[in-house]
Amino acid sequence: MKKFTLIIGMIVTMLFLAACKNKGKNTGDVDQKPTTPEVTATPTAEPTDNTKEEPKTLLTIADYFPFKEDAEYVYEGEGNEYASYVVYTDYINEDSIQLRKNDGGTELVKVLKYEKGELTQVLSREEAYYRENLIGKTEGEAEILLKEPLKQGTEWTIPGNHKRYISNVAVDITTPSGDYETLEVTTEAEGGKMVDYYAPGVGLVKTVFNGTDYQVTSTLSKINANTPFKQTIAIYYPTVEEVIRVENKEISFRTNDITKIKLEEAVKDIKNENDRPLISTNTRINSLYLSKDNIVNVDFSKELITEMNAGAGYEVLILQSITNTLGDYYGAKEVYITIDGNPYESGHILMKKGETFKVNYDKVKK
Repeated sequence: MKKFTLIIGMIVTMLFLAACKNKGKNTGDVDQKPTTPEVTATPTAEPTDNTKEEPKTLLTIADYFPFKEDAEYVYEGEGNEYASYVVYTDYINEDSIQLRKNDGGTELVKVLKYEKGELTQVLSREEAYYRENLIGKTEGEAEILLKEPLKQGTEWTIPGNHKRYISNVAVDITTPSGDYETLEVTTEAEGGKMVDYYAPGVGLVKTVFNGTDYQVTSTLSKINANTPFKQTIAIYYPTVEEVIRVENKEISFRTNDITKIKLEEAVKDIKNENDRPLISTNTRINSLYLSKDNIVNVDFSKELITEMNAGAGYEVLILQSITNTLGDYYGAKEVYITIDGNPYESGHILMKKGETFKVNYDKVKK
């Protein structure tokens, strides 16, 4: 009887051990600790045809259209003389960017704003050869360039009642600047179809416009990082000969540089011993902008007058030189000069409120 009981006990023990052993094999992973239930083991499975990949994380507009400072984007074109162009970044803030496009025929300034899942062009101004911060302003009808979610089928309407939509999210594009997997955005219009390709971390890398019987393409050729925008500006100086001399100076602008400060530095930089200064060392330009009526508005600090140290004849030449310099830069014919917010007034010249100085080249030395 004892022998039988012993045998039964051994069988139960073996069955228990076998059950525990089989339980361990069932997971195929390391033992799980009951004190840490949040750590779970994932069974190792051989891949099968039914295995589904994890969905890719959707990228945002900030990924496909990054705001980059001091970057020069160079595009090469085919099919049109203006298909090749260069883009610079004038200004950037938290949600907006001001871009300058030069296609050899004109300079176009655009302000784009990224807000509420949309990248929208809120301003577009042609023949903007001067540099002015236009972020925060609107001009013309807004146009949505990109709209989230960035997945195939997202669709919206742009001015002219044209349809724009994301037609693909993974198109391979080869350019001189590199190979990219791009987001494809298609715009359908009456005159044809335009397709834009955006690459993560880069931005627009290619545009293709298909007309009735022609095609125009613009392709990113290279990106020049840490590159300023350069302008050649005509600066007029009064001389000891009582005439005005013009000198062309190249000015480099970094992203977010303030134009009035750069111009102030340029006019103070005198290298010709016969030139007289336009403004004294202590004179500051308080504000500078082009009004809607195409008049340049410039406000100087009081030192323009108190430190001028010029007779009536030279004062006229100085004011004419300032007027010609700013008028040429902004492409305007009139300049409204004020001193700390008040109309220009000195011992020789008294201007009324709103009265402007006119661009004139009669005294300019040929």
